[in-house]
Amino acid sequence: MRYRNLGKWGLKVSEIALGSWMTDVQSAEAVETAKASVRRAYDLGVNFFDCADAYSGGQAEVFLGKILKEFDRSSFVVSSKVFFPTGNGANDRGLSRKHMIEQIDKSLKNLQVDYLDMYFCHRYDESTPLEETLQTLSDLVAQGKVLYYGVSEWSPVQLTEALYLIKEMGLRPMSVIQPQYNMMDRYIEDEIIGICQKHGLGIVPFSPLAQGLLTGKYRKGRAIPEGSRATHQADKQINNLLTDENLNKVEELNEIAESLNTNLSVLALAWALRNPQISSLITGASRPEQIENNVAASGLELPEEVLEKIERILDYKPFVRRIG
Repeated sequence: MRYRNLGKWGLKVSEIALGSWMTDVQSAEAVETAKASVRRAYDLGVNFFDCADAYSGGQAEVFLGKILKEFDRSSFVVSSKVFFPTGNGANDRGLSRKHMIEQIDKSLKNLQVDYLDMYFCHRYDESTPLEETLQTLSDLVAQGKVLYYGVSEWSPVQLTEALYLIKEMGLRPMSVIQPQYNMMDRYIEDEIIGICQKHGLGIVPFSPLAQGLLTGKYRKGRAIPEGSRATHQADKQINNLLTDENLNKVEELNEIAESLNTNLSVLALAWALRNPQISSLITGASRPEQIENNVAASGLELPEEVLEKIERILDYKPFVRRIG
């Protein structure tokens, strides 16, 4: 496993991280499999574990906290997020000072730690002044409850405004963002990566395998595999990606992976890590074997001719509007 700095900051994170969005805690058997996955990830050098207060109604944090207690606190990096509803009350959501203060204490209790290495605003809150949210995050750093803070799915304008206010208000600096990024969704390349380079922000993307599309399990002309995410995921994100255009790209990318004696998952992760601005990729895993496969991408450098072939297949067209 290789490690990278979180942007310009001193924190080092494994190139491959383990997320908890899809952690299954519905049965004893599922919990044991999830435990084995976290332990295997740790054994393979993964030091970054991501979670959120809303995952599995808070049970994902509780589960992860129990497993992380097996390891020395200094040996791992753990993060959580705040924004989505955690109850039915009027203040049980969003990025108000009240909700964030209450939720950070709950997350710390659930994860059985004294501080979070990273804390993210899951989404932008239109109903709360940005100054209120940023002041609260800065205070949490000052209190030692959070070491580094950032945001997840914020637009370039929202991110830029936040960075401006942080400087103007003299607040503790933002350190990291957690956007979606993969071969099929490259929007951060248009503006956000440039903003992060300028301000030294680390980037720790989620869904680097495009909801499982880039694992190679979904193939054109074949039935959806039983038990896969496309058969049970409530929001149907993966189903919406199973277009003929995307599946055609998957076929071509599979051929490239095979020519390199690897598989599509490893190819897709190594491709995302080609950019040094990416600090770590937050992957999901439903069993230990998936972790073992994903970590093979750490340190894998793709030849320039392979990257060129991939670009031709993906046919990405950045958003550019000429002015004047």
